[in-house]
Amino acid sequence: MAEAAKQSNVGGQYLTFTLDGERFALEISRVREVLEFRGATKVPRTPEFMRGVINLRGNVVPVVDLKAKFGMGVTETAVDTCVVIVEVEIDGEATVLGALADSVQEVIELDPAQVEPPPRMGARLDTAFIRGMGKLGEEFLILLDIDRVFSAEELTAVAAGADAHGEG
Repeated sequence: MAEAAKQSNVGGQYLTFTLDGERFALEISRVREVLEFRGATKVPRTPEFMRGVINLRGNVVPVVDLKAKFGMGVTETAVDTCVVIVEVEIDGEATVLGALADSVQEVIELDPAQVEPPPRMGARLDTAFIRGMGKLGEEFLILLDIDRVFSAEELTAVAAGADAHGEG
């Protein structure tokens, strides 16, 4: 019953994007905007998946490489490379960060019936960051739970790196 209740809130609008040829999606309500990626300022002593920080209208915003975080290699900057500006929660506090994507596709509407539960991969692979698998025709989309993609410690390290850069 709890699983059915959890799955009932997965329908809605999603922004789709690609990482290494695979399609992923984020709840549109968590997306603030999409920017062309023009590079980021590196911050020393931050996690490997943190590409650096960008200036977003006077605010220092950390940029994370989702491909690096997911063990898919490093995002190579190309003409379609984008930064998806999202809002995540760190210890109950909303924080803005940029998620690097190979390309952004479109906004889609998914009915709850089009969403399957996350796959069970055994104890060795953590799939807690996957909200579900969206079915779009014959294709599957990986629906990310952006609050669970990074641990609280990782987000704190990313935010600390951005704060340190902002103070300089």
